[in-house]
Amino acid sequence: MKKNSEQCFLILLGTGTPNAEPDRSGPSLAVVVDGKSYLVDCGPGLVRRAQAAFNQGITCLHPKFLNKLFITHLHSDHTAGYADLILTPWVLHRDKQLEVFGPEGTAQMTDNIIKAYQQDIQERLNRPEPIDEMGYQVKVCEIGEGIIYRNESVTVEVLLVDHGNLPAYAFKFITKQRIFVVSGDTTYCENLAEFARGCDVLVHEVYSARGLKSRESSWIKYHRSYHTSTEQLAEIARKVKPGKLVLYHCLYHGIKPDDLLKEITENYSGEVIIGDDLNKF
Repeated sequence: MKKNSEQCFLILLGTGTPNAEPDRSGPSLAVVVDGKSYLVDCGPGLVRRAQAAFNQGITCLHPKFLNKLFITHLHSDHTAGYADLILTPWVLHRDKQLEVFGPEGTAQMTDNIIKAYQQDIQERLNRPEPIDEMGYQVKVCEIGEGIIYRNESVTVEVLLVDHGNLPAYAFKFITKQRIFVVSGDTTYCENLAEFARGCDVLVHEVYSARGLKSRESSWIKYHRSYHTSTEQLAEIARKVKPGKLVLYHCLYHGIKPDDLLKEITENYSGEVIIGDDLNKF
């Protein structure tokens, strides 16, 4: 097997929803290329899941190496771990700025977190604790559509998707070895099919179309307006033809995971996987 520094893969660090599922951390994943990690979203539990991945041999996911974050949108289930990502790796010897790429409002959220923890930050800086002055600091770039990041290993492109009034983005990570696309939260988005076409791994949110029918009318209206049904995702997948379709942020609405999977595979013949925390692709 190749060393981690030579690998290119995606690892799920959290596959949950706003529901407090004890076996699923909040939405988050990492694209790992050439021994460096690129995080997408920071749901609750992110840092501890990263430590678990490090314990499994993925060196760059030690908390002290977590220094690049891409945020799809600012809903709380995707950002409730942001303060943890700013502060815990710092305490664990991160010595670089955290670089964050996110939608409008990310800078304000960041400033408010730093202000909220000023007493802790100043106390740590002013006592004889072996802690770096840069490790808690954050450099924010608020993004729009297009290519937002590029280095020798990866190019990151974003697409505006439809998830209510907040700006929300899908991300595409283009490497020499593979292309990974992450939908974030979105209702059916025709442009996403073209954006993701031919990718190696498409990580996409989904809800059960059949299960939703059992919910109250207000919830039915909400989910149809903000999220992607199994039927819609099957249609997207037929157009994209990804190497693998990985489901996360799954809203079952009372049905079993195998039944949700069947709702998609009835209309799509490609490989479909319900992602679990720490699955690697």
